[in-house]
Amino acid sequence: MSHKAINALEKFIFASRWLQAPLYLGLIFAQGVYVYKFLAELYHLVSHATSLSEVDIMLIVLGLIDVVMVANLLIMVTVGGYQTFVSRLDLDDHPDQPEWLSHVNAGVLKIKLATALIGISSIHLLKVFIDVGNKMTQATDAFQLMVIEHGVMYQIAIHVTFVVSALVMAYTDKVMNSTLLMTKDH
Repeated sequence: MSHKAINALEKFIFASRWLQAPLYLGLIFAQGVYVYKFLAELYHLVSHATSLSEVDIMLIVLGLIDVVMVANLLIMVTVGGYQTFVSRLDLDDHPDQPEWLSHVNAGVLKIKLATALIGISSIHLLKVFIDVGNKMTQATDAFQLMVIEHGVMYQIAIHVTFVVSALVMAYTDKVMNSTLLMTKDH
């Protein structure tokens, strides 16, 4: 292959990163769905506040927090992913530029996503713990109690898996960064 053909191929391959732009636009639309979901749940909470029990209010509020955390995750993936994999955002002088965006890379984005998933999982697990009492009092036989208990145990296992995965990713990122620093020093 000639140098000119290789150069054209490399430019084409590099330009292919723009195929991800519609994916990030799709995430923006998905966030719009979460805004709608949040507003619908908030309306339900406010309009039924006097008839809801304290536990029901707490579950709805935890649901609202869950929606906000997923929306935050969508923003991190959309903005950070676009910045990292498609094109730099020209926000240097913008007063609202997120602090983390100036030093985002694939490793930082991965750790931020992992911690966001842990936060979402924590809120979901808290909802499960609060709601499990209601479900256990409504259970009519030992089999239903066993299903509830196993469901809670599986959700705890999933949460622990998220935590361990995030710790391993953070440790791996730290080792890789220290190895890169040592390589640059020599």
